[in-house]
Amino acid sequence: MGLILVTGGAGLIGTTLRRHLVAAGHRLRTLDTRAVELTSRGDIRDTARLREAVAGCDGIVHLAAVARVALAECEPVLCEATNVDALRSLLQLALESNRRPWVLFASSREVYGQPSVLPVVEDAPLAPINVYGRSKAAGEHLCAEAGRAGLRTAIVRLSNVYGSMHDHADRVIPAFVQAALAGRPLQVHGAESALDFTHVDDVADGLTRVVGALTSERILPPTHLTSGVATSLAELAALVIRTTGSSAVTEQTPARCFDVTRFLGDSTRARSLLGWQVTTSLEAGLARLAAEFRATSEVSVR
Repeated sequence: MGLILVTGGAGLIGTTLRRHLVAAGHRLRTLDTRAVELTSRGDIRDTARLREAVAGCDGIVHLAAVARVALAECEPVLCEATNVDALRSLLQLALESNRRPWVLFASSREVYGQPSVLPVVEDAPLAPINVYGRSKAAGEHLCAEAGRAGLRTAIVRLSNVYGSMHDHADRVIPAFVQAALAGRPLQVHGAESALDFTHVDDVADGLTRVVGALTSERILPPTHLTSGVATSLAELAALVIRTTGSSAVTEQTPARCFDVTRFLGDSTRARSLLGWQVTTSLEAGLARLAAEFRATSEVSVR
């Protein structure tokens, strides 16, 4: 097996994906600002550090990004530098490398904006409505350009990945679960917003299958790794409260102006090309995450 670089390898998806890739026999290198090991720590905006990380690699899974929609709105320059400029550098380094590593780019359902037709298929028009979505659409464009220049690339579009404490604490599912366990009100911004939530184990499995296709020199079109089930935020809050056995209440506020309020992804292409399907239900995934938070709380108390 060749050497694979995972940028963002210490995050929600990267942490789980690394376990899947190692189990599949791949050799890995990680680059992440949060990495514990000094040799794996680094910022993708640092071109010299990025060059070191890319050297000798046969493939790259690019997960590193400003991944919070709200943060991107507050820090658009940071988002552009991280999500677009750093990706441009990475693709150029890959093109210049003697090994010409393939690049797997993690994009987002945010590239569609507010879709007019559900479920959304991969050929639907890209019409992002926020800074983060525009940065991911720009990243897809850069990957397409690199592909035309001779680099093997693949694009996967993800939607509301959850299921691990490696996640950002203010994302909707970890925020709901922690509030419910503490008996605090669940802050629901846009109760009727209905989104596609996908467990991180399923996403890591799908990404591992894409890596397998790339190492076999297959060419893949943009592909959804989504659950195919839409859940409103009001339903999600109720499910979290029920799953945790909490007496917490909900407090509802309108959706933010930059939030996508409806998305349901069609995963037919992933089933057809990769043999991939979701195996973790939302209820089961929430129960596992709640148990993880409870266990950590008990350890910290002791």
